Amino acid sequence: MHKAISYWSMEHGLEATHSIEKALEDTHDAGFSHLELAVSDTGVLTFDTNLETVKRAIEASPVSVSSLASGMSWGQNPASNDIDVRLASIEYNQRALALASDLGCGALLMVPGVSRSPISPDLVRYDIAVERIRQAIFPLLEVAERVGVDLCLENVWNGLFYSPLELRDFIDSFQSSRLGVYLDVGNLMGIHQYPPHWIEILGHRIKRVHIKDYKETFDWTGGYSFCDLGAGEVPWQETMEALRAINYESTLTAEMLPWDAFLLNRTSVAMDQIMGLGMTKVALT
Repeated sequence: MHKAISYWSMEHGLEATHSIEKALEDTHDAGFSHLELAVSDTGVLTFDTNLETVKRAIEASPVSVSSLASGMSWGQNPASNDIDVRLASIEYNQRALALASDLGCGALLMVPGVSRSPISPDLVRYDIAVERIRQAIFPLLEVAERVGVDLCLENVWNGLFYSPLELRDFIDSFQSSRLGVYLDVGNLMGIHQYPPHWIEILGHRIKRVHIKDYKETFDWTGGYSFCDLGAGEVPWQETMEALRAINYESTLTAEMLPWDAFLLNRTSVAMDQIMGLGMTKVALT
């Protein structure tokens, strides 16, 4: 497995203004071998960015960039009740797949639409949302297969695909090796799920993995928070054992927020411990 960090974990990553050159430098300095870039409407990586400059920066860096993330489904919901929004979402993600290919990335992270979420105003009936996403996947897979990029659906707090059985069957229904899962281990904890079970059920369909930790306080107030790796309740030993059991060999990408001056180094040290698990019975401290 490869140790990676998300562009969104950079100082100005969420604003999309952290220069790619600086992101590559920060990634290497903190001890990561891979960086996951992110495309957005504004900032340092858009569809209008001079990619030759970006590719030169990547080629000059010891850091690899093997995946691209997009959070645009939150604003351009492929399950929206507005058909114009749905069509715009498909076009955006088609362009993102092509951009990923141009940058040499083998995978695109896609948020697979929204039924209901605390971070979106959209409200779409569950079955209607799933069918709309299904119809969006067909034209996206045509591009993914043509450009050689995996389309990876992330499990997020979007009111959809809250069962590994449902997600497994949805992926399998397309019969395409280019469609898979971007498993976010920390996100599963927020919906009271057990990551190793998802890994066992989804198996080879998992093409990329995000990691973060999650701490929940069940006291009827609904208190919860994402937190530093090792400070939450993710069962890292069992999670790493499960990933090794399915022969997962791609990136483990830490998606850590909010940024602080020590976040990358702190995360890097914790990831070294986590990535040593599953081979020996060493407890994460």
